[in-house]
Amino acid sequence: MDWNDVWILYRRELRSALRERTIVVNSILMPLFLYPVMLWVMFTGIMFVGGLVERTNSRVVVLDAPSAHAALMDTLRERENIDVREEAVSSDSAVALIRVGDLDALVEFLPPEADARGLDDNFQVLIRYDRAVERSRRARDRVQGIVSGYRSRWVVREASALDISRAEQAQFRILQDNVSSDRQMGALIMGILIPLFLVLMVALGCLIPSIDCTAGERERSTWETLMTVSASRLSVVTAKYFYVATLGITAGLLNVVAMFVSLGAIVGPLLADLGGEAEAFEFSLPLLALPVMAVAAVALALFFAAAMMILAAFARSFKDGQAMVTPVYWLALLPILLGQQTDQTLTPAIAAIPVANASMMIRDAINGVFLWPLMAETLAVLFVMVAGCLLLARSILQFEELLLGSFDGSFWRFAKERMIGKKGESQTSAGAGAD
Repeated sequence: MDWNDVWILYRRELRSALRERTIVVNSILMPLFLYPVMLWVMFTGIMFVGGLVERTNSRVVVLDAPSAHAALMDTLRERENIDVREEAVSSDSAVALIRVGDLDALVEFLPPEADARGLDDNFQVLIRYDRAVERSRRARDRVQGIVSGYRSRWVVREASALDISRAEQAQFRILQDNVSSDRQMGALIMGILIPLFLVLMVALGCLIPSIDCTAGERERSTWETLMTVSASRLSVVTAKYFYVATLGITAGLLNVVAMFVSLGAIVGPLLADLGGEAEAFEFSLPLLALPVMAVAAVALALFFAAAMMILAAFARSFKDGQAMVTPVYWLALLPILLGQQTDQTLTPAIAAIPVANASMMIRDAINGVFLWPLMAETLAVLFVMVAGCLLLARSILQFEELLLGSFDGSFWRFAKERMIGKKGESQTSAGAGAD
């Protein structure tokens, strides 16, 4: 193999890729713009739908409202998003209306339990609603919030009249204190999103180029011409491999940059608004996290490029190549989800699982956790997988029918007929010669 030939062919592949609109869109523009725009559209859409929901009126019927609590009824009637219907209906009739969608909730005032009757005008409220209907659940939440707030104020007022101090009223309280800093909350969000999108975009960045430089060459009838150049076949395949890996690395790193920028500018403020708190999210990365993500992207790109090119090499058209290679892309989702567990760090077991180990390593680096022995194991596992794919590709290159495109079938058929079958025939012949 001549590395000068590899370099010339590698530059030729890159120039051809930059002239191919599909590759430019999937490997450069999509990682750079799609997910930031998608996140912005998604969160904006959630807030827009939430605003529409808040303007929807809840149709409510109240039964047996006590006269001592007329202020509660006034509050319910004054709420703009609650429509208290003055209808003389029974409890069963109201429940029937809720089931058919003509009513959202039924509010019934009931006497207190036996041990709670010591307080004059005490009461309890039963809210009937349809849990299967979002509008009915919303009506329940609105009424429950108003009743809870009114009851708290009423209990305080009654306790004050009985000379019960505030300290005696709050004998049992639950207090909450979030000890996570704004930076830790931002790291939590980045640790979930960045590894997921980085791995997916590296795989997507390798998907189209791996098909285009193999099945696409055959479909354009340029594969045979490429095989006649003075460079060796191994140099041609090596140049194509580095070209696919380069686009995968580029897609992954561009996506990390775009994701990091969009998290601070778009996702942080929207998450704070959706949470209903004035909580800020500080998105910052440790300096060591950047080289860790870069190395992980390189290792993943080398692995995905090798695996996808092996499968795509058996396709005779671009469409067939998509069908053969896409399962590799989707199978990467399962290990990614395994590496997204936020309650643990990289372990020896996870470090031995390809793709999941890289995802977990990136997440740990974002959180400032650097387990160097396990990170070394992760990279070793990925590079062993890459070496295995390259050895498999080298053994496949020995078959002329594959290089010339005369073999009609998938990788699994080829492995069964040409590789496993050939090995079995060799063993049989050796046994016959010994006899």
